[in-house]
Amino acid sequence: MSKRTSAKYKLDRRMGENVFGRPKSPVNKREYGPGQHGQRRKGKMSDFGIQLRAKQKLKGYYGDVTEKQFKRTFTEASKMKGDASQNLIGLLERRLDMIVYRAKFAPTIWAARQIVSHGHIRVNGVKCNIASRRVNVGDVIELGPKAQEMALVMEAQALAERDIPDYVAPDGTAKATFVRVPTLDEVPYPVKMEPNLVVEFYSR
Repeated sequence: MSKRTSAKYKLDRRMGENVFGRPKSPVNKREYGPGQHGQRRKGKMSDFGIQLRAKQKLKGYYGDVTEKQFKRTFTEASKMKGDASQNLIGLLERRLDMIVYRAKFAPTIWAARQIVSHGHIRVNGVKCNIASRRVNVGDVIELGPKAQEMALVMEAQALAERDIPDYVAPDGTAKATFVRVPTLDEVPYPVKMEPNLVVEFYSR
């Protein structure tokens, strides 16, 4: 598992958007970027800059996955049949840590990754501690007994700021089934994501 080294809300400040849709995000109060030069006037961004920004935003949303892992996912998506941008979103949404987050077993993507890496998640009844594991349609994701009593999990389930999407079917509060691979418009992003620009970035 790769460790997140940057402050999670710095992405919000850098992008000027509440990327994770959290009420505590500092961008709600300060829309300018982080650091001493954050308030300087921004010039017009180049096509490369726009594409890079779209990639950084999408990569950051999924818990700041490593560049190597993200590019590998893109390469796989581009080799699949159909639209590469839709395939990319589908593969990212199939990550185990993302399903744990979508099922509201964790309040943030980083908490979801931690719950998985600490061995609190079972896939089809078998313990799994690999956050990047790809979940298949029909797989049942379940919280372990200890995790069901964790304050973090209870906090996540009480969150009013997001709902469980249609492609994850909950069964009580400790179990959920991955029903289908979602399309871009089904994924409940708090901000606009542009995977087509990510495809352009890697296709240069």
